[in-house]
Amino acid sequence: MAAVLTEARRRFHQDLVEKHTLALSPDHVASNADRCNKTSAAIALEIAKDLAASTIPKKLAGQRAGRQFEQAVARFLEQTFPSFRSLRPGNWTVSNVGGSRSGYHIAKYEPYTHLAARARLVKEDRALAAALGNSYQISPDIVVVRSPEPDEAINCEAELVDADYGRHAVIRRANQDRPIVHAIVSCKWTLRSDRAQSARTEALNLIRDRKGRTPHTVVVTGDPAPSRLASLALGTGDIDTVYHFALTELIKAVDKTENDEAISMLDSLVQGKRLRDIADLPLDLAV
Repeated sequence: MAAVLTEARRRFHQDLVEKHTLALSPDHVASNADRCNKTSAAIALEIAKDLAASTIPKKLAGQRAGRQFEQAVARFLEQTFPSFRSLRPGNWTVSNVGGSRSGYHIAKYEPYTHLAARARLVKEDRALAAALGNSYQISPDIVVVRSPEPDEAINCEAELVDADYGRHAVIRRANQDRPIVHAIVSCKWTLRSDRAQSARTEALNLIRDRKGRTPHTVVVTGDPAPSRLASLALGTGDIDTVYHFALTELIKAVDKTENDEAISMLDSLVQGKRLRDIADLPLDLAV
């Protein structure tokens, strides 16, 4: 039998194909391709064929495809990350909150609960809202959170905590009962310059606005073009790593193009540890 991670990756791709998130048009253009870019179209076509995508009369609207991609990534993480308790013990929850952005979800969790007060002030003060715009907002697609632990669990092997000290640590349920953000996952089925910039801005807001440890901040994308992947993945300081929905298939497809620039760019991203496969994500979250 295949390993849990391998089987989950297969189901992830099957989910995208069956729901037509990944599909081909009658004129053989993949749904994640930029049809005006020959390299993007050629690479995406090879990936779609490799994953046995079907041909449909009309591709899904961008918003629907993006939503389905978020859901598929969330299901993949639900099926995999909690299984790695040998590496990262804890009571974990994976939530896809991208479809209900009207609520300020991040303020429900540590270390961002203080942002609820700011959200109330902005809502009540139109002048403040106009001055800040939406630059202050953090609207995650997927959050991975850990529940705080009761003292009985912390003390299961030895008397590690008591009523005297350790009274401010958020991991203790005796101190507070709100879930703790472990990771923020941004999902971009395709990339354009504005989408790459929005992911970076949100990552910087997460770093700047926390009152505690910085969560893992990652992006999962299905874009086939190495140049667009580079626009998001290159550099450090904001996003941890970019994960491709099918990196193995992407590498094969790029090699087939015989485009030296695309091959070199993709190799730099992979060897430079800025681009990884979706299957690497659960393991990296366990670090």
